[in-house]
Amino acid sequence: MDPTTTVYLDNAATSYPKPEAVYEALDRFMRRSLANPGRSGHRMAVESQRAVSQCRSLVARMFGASGPERVVFAFNATDALNTAIKGLIGRGDHVVTTQIEHNSVRRPLTGLAASHGVEVDWAPADGEGVVDAAAILGLVREDTRAVVMTHASNVVGTLQPVAEVARHLRETPTLLIVDAAQTAGCVDIDIHDMGIDALAFAGHKGLLGPTGTGGLVLGERALPTPLREGGTGTDSESSTHPEELPERLEAGTLNVAGLAGMAAGIRYLEERGVERVGDHERRMGQALHDALAGVRGLRVYGPADFGLRTGVVCTNIEGADPRDVAAMLDTSFGIASRPGLHCAPGAHGSLGTHPAGAVRLSPGPLTTDSDIDRAIEAMTQIAAALSV
Repeated sequence: MDPTTTVYLDNAATSYPKPEAVYEALDRFMRRSLANPGRSGHRMAVESQRAVSQCRSLVARMFGASGPERVVFAFNATDALNTAIKGLIGRGDHVVTTQIEHNSVRRPLTGLAASHGVEVDWAPADGEGVVDAAAILGLVREDTRAVVMTHASNVVGTLQPVAEVARHLRETPTLLIVDAAQTAGCVDIDIHDMGIDALAFAGHKGLLGPTGTGGLVLGERALPTPLREGGTGTDSESSTHPEELPERLEAGTLNVAGLAGMAAGIRYLEERGVERVGDHERRMGQALHDALAGVRGLRVYGPADFGLRTGVVCTNIEGADPRDVAAMLDTSFGIASRPGLHCAPGAHGSLGTHPAGAVRLSPGPLTTDSDIDRAIEAMTQIAAALSV
């Protein structure tokens, strides 16, 4: 194997490579149209505003928003989740979440518990990283303000029962906030049909855009209090921030070039089909999982059926530090992976991999069969060398 040729299996962190159309859109926009949207009347500013509006409409269509104004842009899914959690949950509220959440949910809720007396109950996960809907709903009370949960584990890829939880919450005042960082772009999502009140997404993962992009899609019941206030390019004479969406939750200049790139990524997904992309990633993950499960000294985590998960594969070599394994994958085999706790220590607690974590291999839309074959061969060789 040629270690100078990278096989990229870290798409759960940031997708790579991007479709060629994304690179072209970024280059074209940066060279010709990068101005401040909504602040000026000259041609470049108008083109910038058009790019933002087009991206907003694409996101609204992808996730079933009632209108583009219900799409609020953010820096990433973490920023969007902070906007939703801190803008919808107040002093003394009760919240239900799960053990497997990413720190983008875990830390804001822990912070609100300390600073605002928010009461947080945590639904447990089983040994394969799945949270039962009954465990979540059993913690919901009449006064529960929100359920905050991931759509799929970023550690082991297990899909969570969002639709089932939503069905039970739809006729109650309890809001449902969903972290779709791992599913946006590879799982079909319609917030209206599913009953989701606030959906956070990352632009740089499954939507195939650049880093610094993401956002929040709001249902009709959710109207967060703004975290930031400032310039919006509208009603500049007023000393108060606009009440209307999306300006209500957007202050300052947006990452316009990034949104132009993300729009190109979404158009690629529309042409190829989100379901087809998800099927491809799951097929790659299934092949990787099945092969590694038969390697002596190597353990893989999560359900064997990839119909229940995304394409993410999480694995460990007995007696080996995940960081050492990932370093060998990189330096000796040219394979990019992600070791450690993946910002989700609770998920690793449920899997029994805390505190060292595991090695995560995550295929993307452009991962090939030969990429997977190289990863299998590399992990087999490393396991033979390191197993005790």
